[in-house]
Amino acid sequence: MKRQRDHKLYVNQDESPRIKVGISTCLLGMAVRFDGGHKHDSYLTQTLGRYFDWVSVCPEVDMGMSIPRENIRLVGEVDDPRLKAPKSGTDYTDQMKNWTKAKLHEFENMDLHGYILKKDSPSCGMERVRVYDENNVPKRQGIGVFARALLDKFPLLPIEEEGRLKDARLRENFIERIFAHYRLQELLRSNPSNGDIVEFHTRHKLTLMAHHQKTYNELGRMTANIKDYDRYTFFNQYNAKFMAALKRKATIRTHTNVLHHIMGFFKKHISTEERQELLDLIEQYREGLLPLIAPIILIKHFLYKLDIDWLDKQVYLNPYPSELMLRNFI
Repeated sequence: MKRQRDHKLYVNQDESPRIKVGISTCLLGMAVRFDGGHKHDSYLTQTLGRYFDWVSVCPEVDMGMSIPRENIRLVGEVDDPRLKAPKSGTDYTDQMKNWTKAKLHEFENMDLHGYILKKDSPSCGMERVRVYDENNVPKRQGIGVFARALLDKFPLLPIEEEGRLKDARLRENFIERIFAHYRLQELLRSNPSNGDIVEFHTRHKLTLMAHHQKTYNELGRMTANIKDYDRYTFFNQYNAKFMAALKRKATIRTHTNVLHHIMGFFKKHISTEERQELLDLIEQYREGLLPLIAPIILIKHFLYKLDIDWLDKQVYLNPYPSELMLRNFI
């Protein structure tokens, strides 16, 4: 009789947790922008909204500015600009920074696992925001006041702009990190035993291998010698290294390496013809002729028939709900 598998890896929507993710309010379709409009993103609300509980923030409105309101922009030095309204000359910098400090303090107790910011915004843009010099000439080198503080306060939190999520590889990486961040934080707050930590690490070995081989090796050594660490030091180091590794985007080359590694587990379990079929799919993926999902589907097909417990539990094969179809495009 075929054994019942317990993946706990969010294979479909019903099994997926609801994860708190911060977001710029205008992206949800709320009319909070300076001109009374919005920047609704249907992918965020209709697709990701099935899995995420949004924590919406509009810094300008939430700190007390009206709708509609005068336009504001970054002025001065790129590394430490002021936030000003060019028509009235009002300087909102201190008000924004004070409000941001209080808001980020709230976030510390909200269990956020990601954040999506509005691109180009003088408060929320995370890169290439216009900063105007004394001659009123803009440089696209700035970071929004709120975004800069958010990035500094939560360096391990998955944070992206909605514009960058149009890129399939950036989108897949970002969403993978959100689910990984959720799993890791759930583990750390559960007062895990050493065995729980080893199990978590074991389940994420192929994931780490796909993102950064060096960190894969470092965390392997840490986990093997976990008894040599006090728990606080271990948790802090593991958390930082794990999330930093996943921030490095997996490439076709690193995915191909992992897929070949997986093939080694099938050596004694599938026929020569089946091995060749999988090898052909991996090669077509490597050449850019097929998306990553193609060899993954065949691997899952083999696993459905076989009893390879270590491989069956690898998060790499189910890093987020399959309905998101993220690997169909990379």
